[in-house]
Amino acid sequence: MSIRIQYNKGEAIQEFEAGTSLQAIAEAFDKTLRKTALCGLVNGKVVDLTTPVTGDAEVEIYTFEDNKGRDTYRHTCSHVMAQAVKRLYPDTKVAIGPSIADGFYYDFDPAKPFTPESLEEISKEMEKIIRENLPVKRFELPRDEAIQFFKDKGETYKVELIEDLPEGEIISCYQQGEFVDLCAGPHAPSTGYIKAFKLMSIAGAYWRGSEKNKMLQRIYATAFWSKQELQEYLNRLEEAKRRDHRKLGQELKLFTIMDEGPGFPFFYPKGMVLRNELMNYWRELHTKWGYEEIMTPIILNRQLWERSGHWFTYKENMYTTVIDEEDYAIKPMNCPGSLLIYNSEMHSYRDFPIRMGEMGLVHRHELSGALHGLMRVRCFTQDDAHIYMLPEQIIDEIKGVISLIDTIYSQFGFKYRVELSTMPENHIGEKETWDMATATLEKALNEIGMKFAVNPGDGAFYGPKIDFHLEDSIGRTWQCGTIQLDFQLPERFNLTYVGEDGEKHRPVMIHRTAFGSIERFIAILTEHFAGAFPVWLSPVQVKVLPITDRQHQYAKFLADDLRQAGIRVELDDRSEKIGYKIREAQMEKIPYMLVVGDKEQEQGAVALRVRGKGDQGIANYLGFKRQLTEEIKERRNN
Repeated sequence: MSIRIQYNKGEAIQEFEAGTSLQAIAEAFDKTLRKTALCGLVNGKVVDLTTPVTGDAEVEIYTFEDNKGRDTYRHTCSHVMAQAVKRLYPDTKVAIGPSIADGFYYDFDPAKPFTPESLEEISKEMEKIIRENLPVKRFELPRDEAIQFFKDKGETYKVELIEDLPEGEIISCYQQGEFVDLCAGPHAPSTGYIKAFKLMSIAGAYWRGSEKNKMLQRIYATAFWSKQELQEYLNRLEEAKRRDHRKLGQELKLFTIMDEGPGFPFFYPKGMVLRNELMNYWRELHTKWGYEEIMTPIILNRQLWERSGHWFTYKENMYTTVIDEEDYAIKPMNCPGSLLIYNSEMHSYRDFPIRMGEMGLVHRHELSGALHGLMRVRCFTQDDAHIYMLPEQIIDEIKGVISLIDTIYSQFGFKYRVELSTMPENHIGEKETWDMATATLEKALNEIGMKFAVNPGDGAFYGPKIDFHLEDSIGRTWQCGTIQLDFQLPERFNLTYVGEDGEKHRPVMIHRTAFGSIERFIAILTEHFAGAFPVWLSPVQVKVLPITDRQHQYAKFLADDLRQAGIRVELDDRSEKIGYKIREAQMEKIPYMLVVGDKEQEQGAVALRVRGKGDQGIANYLGFKRQLTEEIKERRNN
């Protein structure tokens, strides 16, 4: 049989006997894969390395360097953890244990709650299981036999999962030593493949994510191919804690979350400065790019949300109310309001493209366990825009949006990667339309030479999308901007325009954001810059620090003069030692400090201190003001 083999270091076509295992094929291609291959793809299906290949095939081999290889590695480690738990605490029932970003977890129902000491015991037992190098073997059972098999083991959660599967389904399981788990796979060939792991924390988790079900204990963990990689990851976590926007948000008086409104952020004055600077930048840029700003109501009636499809596909995430005995909903998205504005007047083909931007406040119900500072909230401001266009304008408009988003991310020094997300299971519209929309997005990306990965099944319910994932200063990625191509809502809302032929036609629509949401973008910026924002964004740009009472009048003159120049300035004229005032300003991450004593007052100068650089000596005040004004105007990064 002929096999085309690919992995991250090469590609080849070779002949093999039918029934050769994927592992043997990998080793024949590259001997180093004997120790590094974790799973593979055969004709589009991810499988174990022990899988025999019976005919001509396209084969890909995955190592830890690949996403699928990492998932396989970490999921195998989750089985090792579950086996260790069962050895140490036999009465524990096991639930599910998937790989996740940067690690994995497993949910358990123990007879006695786990403690931090439990993690130490489990970790030691895992090391023992890894040293045993137990083969990980797949086997299959008919559905009824699988149910009885796990009933006999007392694994009620596994039984429930199997019972939800269709009659006649063949159930796959994996065994390593005495431990058997219900699992679709794939897995590494043996437990000995695990090189480095760490159990991170214990948390509560409702079975199947429902508050109606029992609360289980979830053990979070991570695993890497080497101890060095693991240590580097742990170091990044420590750095992330230092940069945590929730901590810095409080210390810098940017925002807070109160018990009276969980998930609903309150912004302090300094936080509002940051918000408004971002929004001013957004408005300035969008005006240059031909957008007009609109504002739509927060509450609209049920009929609108039924027409848009949200009432049927998104209602569990919406807040609803009753007004005049009629159902209403607080908007979770801005697009229906934009559609109503479009429909409020007739349009000609000459009007296109029409670009409407909106800083719209939306509300979405998130489970309390999912809330996380400004990263995951229940109300947020989306920097939305909706573009209405002719079919022949789609490619150029998509390219224009990509260029605009690139401009914004470049402003903050962000690298980013791009994903093309395709039709989800829960969608509206015909597959043919989806295929055409997806192909259009792909064509636009290819024409500008932008690299992208395909994210199957993760599109919006009304259309495929391009997602932008930012990379921050410590290597983490955040999904922010998106471009969604929509043929469905123009149809549902009966959008029309008069064409050159005098007849009515249907426009096409793009939904897009750049920041994603103002709140989340502020959180990302806070962590990216560790609270030391570029000067143009800093809530306080200059702090004037008189050394003694004798300089108060001069210090007040400097502060007033800077304020008149549009610079955000604070005067600290308290009767405190200058060292204390400097340290406090450093903690507040103020970009510039102007220290003034008798000598500076006599010379009409300042002693300049710069964030991160310290004392810069005596500086000409007017020269400093001129340079600072230019730095702010040009929106320079640090």
